[in-house]
Amino acid sequence: MKRREILGAAGGVAVLAMPGIVRAQQPITLNGAVQFNDDHVFTRALVRFEELVKQYYNRPVNFVLHKNSSLGLEKQYFEYMAQGRAVDYGIVSPAHMSTFSRAAPFVDAPFLFRDLAHWNRVLDADLFAPVAQEVERRARVMLIGYAGGGVRNIFANRTASTLAELRGLKVRVQGAPIWSRAFTAVGMSPTVIAYNEVYNAIQNNVIEAGENEAAGVESMRFFEVAPNLLMTEHAITIRPICFAKQVFDRLPRELQEAVRRAGREAGVFGRQAESTEDSQKLDQLERAGRLRRIAFNERPQMLRAVEPVMMTYAREIDAEAIMTRINAITA
Repeated sequence: MKRREILGAAGGVAVLAMPGIVRAQQPITLNGAVQFNDDHVFTRALVRFEELVKQYYNRPVNFVLHKNSSLGLEKQYFEYMAQGRAVDYGIVSPAHMSTFSRAAPFVDAPFLFRDLAHWNRVLDADLFAPVAQEVERRARVMLIGYAGGGVRNIFANRTASTLAELRGLKVRVQGAPIWSRAFTAVGMSPTVIAYNEVYNAIQNNVIEAGENEAAGVESMRFFEVAPNLLMTEHAITIRPICFAKQVFDRLPRELQEAVRRAGREAGVFGRQAESTEDSQKLDQLERAGRLRRIAFNERPQMLRAVEPVMMTYAREIDAEAIMTRINAITA
């Protein structure tokens, strides 16, 4: 009798000592977050990520994607992932990673790429790998793919087609210091305002303009308060697909492999979709009378004005070698 009790107790201890086995029988649930609705390309890229993970893992895994900023904004998503809670994956602007990596905002800096062909070559060459490694080491957030591809222009409540006409324009920019410094070098008056407050700020004449790609202009309806799109083409977006490292480390090895592979491919999907749809969205908005594109005639002069600022910034954040390699790439 005592022997059976001892064996039974030992068996119970063995089960308790192997919680991973018990948990492994339950489907894993991963929580994502995005600021936008179903139609936005960022949402579609994350849905594609989900589909690919399920395809490559080929075992039960659940995804819950929280849309329309229901869990806050991208800055909060990144903080949650760094803490290993609430959000497991999402798309986040590199500007929100600056607390952990001084070089992170450089990934999405203005005036960095000549055109889409140059942008694609840079991403294919994986020149931002040192930045991704630093973010993972210090923030415990992995950059598993690169979406983006929208060409950013200035939406404004007045027109401007030359540097002289841009002078003094009160424009909202992202929080990373390089954005304010670069736009100041061009002669504008940049200010940092939360993304979800831009519409009201223009409506109430706090600012005159913002800057975004076509998908953002459309989804946030910025054209209602700033119908002039100044075609400065000052940036091409890079939006990393992020994954919480603390969560990743707890996943089965096969699921880890699926996440890495799906992240890369979902990023390519997002880039192709956004770069293809960018001009199409602008065409549709212009035909509907919601905005009008204003040709900007002095882009080369604008780039020359910003070049010293960009080089100084690259030196400050130890990204000079990356910038040199970016400038050396021909397309």
